[in-house]
This record gives sequence, C-alpha cells and structure tokens, in this order.
Amino acid sequence: MDRDAKAPMWNRRGLLRRGAGWGLAGLGAGLGMGLAYPANAQGLGGTLTGLLVQASDSSLDKLARPGAFYDDPDVRIDLPLIGGLLGGKSGTRGGFGQGVGAILGAGSPLDLTGGLVRAVNDAAGVAAGAAKPVFRTAIRDLDVTDVPGIASRSDGATRYLRTSAGEELHGALRPLVDDGLEEVGAYRQLDRLTTSSRLVKSAGLTRDALGGSVTEQALDGIFAYIGREEANLRADPLKPLGGLLRGVLGQ
Repeated sequence: MDRDAKAPMWNRRGLLRRGAGWGLAGLGAGLGMGLAYPANAQGLGGTLTGLLVQASDSSLDKLARPGAFYDDPDVRIDLPLIGGLLGGKSGTRGGFGQGVGAILGAGSPLDLTGGLVRAVNDAAGVAAGAAKPVFRTAIRDLDVTDVPGIASRSDGATRYLRTSAGEELHGALRPLVDDGLEEVGAYRQLDRLTTSSRLVKSAGLTRDALGGSVTEQALDGIFAYIGREEANLRADPLKPLGGLLRGVLGQ
C-alpha cells in the first residue's frame, strides 16, 4: 500500500504533496498556530516545493554556464590541501597550488596546477547542468518540521533543505561530478601530475580525494546560489511567488 495512503492528512509529507495551497499556508500560520492554515489557503498558488524548485532550477542554470564557478570568487573551486601538507586536510578548500608549487620548485604554482583548477571548476559546471532531477527529488521528499525557522529567515527553506537532505544530495551529486571530471579531462591531468611527482602521489591526491573535494565545494556553491535565489523570490512582491510568500509569511 502507498505509504501516503496510510498516513493521516496532517502528516508532514502531506504538506508538500497534497495541494498547492495547503503547505505554504501552513508555513505562514506556523509561526503562531503550529501547522494550522488560514481560510483562504485553498486559493494560494505556490508552495514550499515550488519555491525551492524555482530557486534550485535557476541556480543550477546559472552555475551550468561556462566559467560560472571559476568566475565567481565566492564559489570558485580550489584544489584541496592533501595529506596534512602544510597543515591542511584532504578535502579542505584552497592552498594546494601554493604548497605543491613551492615544494616542487615550480616558477609559479599556476604553472603546475592552473589548468587543473580551471578543469575542476568546469567539471562542477557540468555536474550542475545535470543536477536538476537530483535536487527536485530531494525537494519533493522533504518533511517539513521547522516551520518557524523556514519562515523567519530569507533563506530558511534552503537551509532546511541542506540540513534535511544534504547528505543524500552529496551522494547523488558525486557521480555527476565524477562524470564531469572525466569529461573535461581533469582526471587525466591529475594522473599526469601524480605520475610526475611521487610527493603528490604519496600525499594522497587521488581521483577519489579530488572527486570528493570537488563535490563538497560544488554543493557549497549550489546551496549559496539557491539561498540567494530564495531570498530574491521572497523579497520581490512583483513576482507571483514573492508576493504570495510575503503575504502568507507576514513579511
């Protein structure tokens, strides 16, 4: 039997799946009335699901454009520090080019790693371009429990999505990142780098380490963009969804 069929109508998952007005109205009323909703709820045209889908779709479209990750310093993906090299940890943002460049005596860190840095950013863009179904599935499956938190912050829904589904999204995004790293040649560049330097190889910059780091940083960037999009949608009363949210949430 369908699990929704066995759940009562007030079940949290029902907020997202049973009617456009029901869920969002519950958000607005939730600040003072739990999950009750106002009498005009049936006429509301947007939902939390709609807000997040619109924000995530727009964000992924922007980040899928050529150069989008690299050209935005706020979300640019760096190579990770590896194996504790210079005090860094595998998977952390930044520093790898300077550390390895200095140790290997390269004239400039970019001589060694610049092409790979651009490649991993391009790979993140490829992954973003393929990630809409992944994010839509996560949004569809959300259970709404933190109504005040969602309603009171300009990026409350985005924060809730990451808290609730961040681990699943990381797991689902990783294969897309791996495909992107293959497509743009980043893994081939890494293989050449590790072949030419025993130090780099022994320090732990493997395909798996690089893929994990790029996935983590790409997800950070995607959520940053989704949060901005959500805030813009909430703040603009001229857009249908923005006006609806402002009215329902009392903002």
